[in-house]
Amino acid sequence: MNTQPKLTLVGAGPGDPELITLKGVKALRNAQVILYDALVNTTLLDYAPNALKIYVGKRANKHTFTQDVIHQMIVQYAYKYGHVVRLKGGDSFVFGRGSEEINYAKLFCIKTEVIPGISSAFSVPASIGIPATERGVSEGVWVITGTTTKRDISKDIHLAAQSNSTIVILMGIKNLSNIVKAFKNEGKINLPIAIIQNGTLPQQREVIGTISNIEQQANEANIGAPAIIIIGEVVNSNVALRTVIEQQISFN
Repeated sequence: MNTQPKLTLVGAGPGDPELITLKGVKALRNAQVILYDALVNTTLLDYAPNALKIYVGKRANKHTFTQDVIHQMIVQYAYKYGHVVRLKGGDSFVFGRGSEEINYAKLFCIKTEVIPGISSAFSVPASIGIPATERGVSEGVWVITGTTTKRDISKDIHLAAQSNSTIVILMGIKNLSNIVKAFKNEGKINLPIAIIQNGTLPQQREVIGTISNIEQQANEANIGAPAIIIIGEVVNSNVALRTVIEQQISFN
């Protein structure tokens, strides 16, 4: 048995491989084993040419391993090889089940470390000019899952629909109709909304509209998962930015 088992959770960022932290890269270079998720950019694995790399990703109805098995793999490989890096998309503690894995490893006296990642909740909207908050426009942010373990939308979406803050919804594209309905029930049919698929990647695509027309726009553009949904007046910052750019191009 290895006398120095260790688990490091590394947030890989939103997709662009240049958006991982320097500390995250250092952990990859020092890893003996890397257990990586579905939304991780696999070019990051090049930082660890000699490590054992195992895909443990989970997408909708397509689970390579159950979470319980992943827990067992962490312990097994940590004691057999030493340093295990759990590489997760975005940040490990934002809908990443990172705390569960850390707590399980601690039960077996495994040293643990968490290296935060850039969460897609904020970085993906920012990549197209949408701020999470803006003075005089939005004083707060909700970050909510769009799909619960029961495959429904979170009850918090109904609460968020009553506020004036920015709402960022992850894993919600398949429940878009129910999300839109929640905002329509609050009379917010003209509220701006954006959906960004494959954020920060070369294949990124987005649609911007209002609660009243976003379903049609998303269907026409064939927007699918993985996608981030941003709802609120801050979405207009992107529209305003594009208008200025188009005006400058026309002027020149």
